Amino acid sequence: MNSSAKKIVKIILPLALGGFLVWYSLSDISLETLGKYFKEANYSWIFLGLFFGILSHLSRAYRWKFMLEPLGFKPKFTNSILAVLVAYLVNLALPRAGEISRATVMTNYEKIPFEKGFGTIVAERIADLIMMLSIVAITLFVQFDFIYDLLTKNFDPTKIIIGLVLLIIGFFIFRSFVNKATSGFLLKIKTFISGLIEGVTSIFKMKNKWAFIFHTVFIWVMYVAMFWATIPAIEGLEVPFGGILIGFIAGGFSIAATNGGIGLYPIAVAGALALFDIPTEPATAFGWIMWTAQTAMIIVFGGLAFLILPIYNKEK
Repeated sequence: MNSSAKKIVKIILPLALGGFLVWYSLSDISLETLGKYFKEANYSWIFLGLFFGILSHLSRAYRWKFMLEPLGFKPKFTNSILAVLVAYLVNLALPRAGEISRATVMTNYEKIPFEKGFGTIVAERIADLIMMLSIVAITLFVQFDFIYDLLTKNFDPTKIIIGLVLLIIGFFIFRSFVNKATSGFLLKIKTFISGLIEGVTSIFKMKNKWAFIFHTVFIWVMYVAMFWATIPAIEGLEVPFGGILIGFIAGGFSIAATNGGIGLYPIAVAGALALFDIPTEPATAFGWIMWTAQTAMIIVFGGLAFLILPIYNKEK
């Protein structure tokens, strides 16, 4: 398969998967019922959630300067914001292509070499990955009893213990192979892990490391707040704190798996909320309302960013 064919497959396959998942999700709730939920939703809560989402984008754009300043670049904050918004929009069509477009925007309008701008974005993504894993760890700690009861109720405790022991042994065996790797796929994993560690340690060597860490935490708190604030939009929908965390994590992974979580986001969120005995209909409707609000925000602000960039930088 040539490179052009591969590119086409990478574009079409996620969209086809998303289309199938949309159909699958709507098998749990009719379009008429879903439309009723959208019509009766309290949009004050939805807009509050979007406000938190906007704050996270502004914070992400501001955080970027802490990565660029040590390299000798001080881009305009407006261009940083517009570049971030464009990246989110591009990611809806081509997953992970947004990072490339973000670096390209800064190359065009701030004369920041592409490789340097892209390198800082990769370092940012490492920080975000750590935050996501931290939220997973916090959820496991806060909901330990619930998760333990859920596992023991559905699986034999002895099998769980044996599985964990085998998993730990397998991890150490796999790690020894990775450490000794000199070529092939294992070497790629080794390089990735090394880059991950290097990226994490570089954060603590930053001049403004605490400001960077504050904004990183703030961004993810706003993500969770956006999820939390949208729940009351559906009358009678009550989700415990553990459900908010697990629902947020499920939604987050779904966004990484498909184009902006199309189709999969409502399924993942509804599945997470089902663990807390929340009925399928309102849970699925919430997933669709949440995804639609996020996607509409990205399309509107990302589209405006595309239009504003050349106007704002007309002298260039």
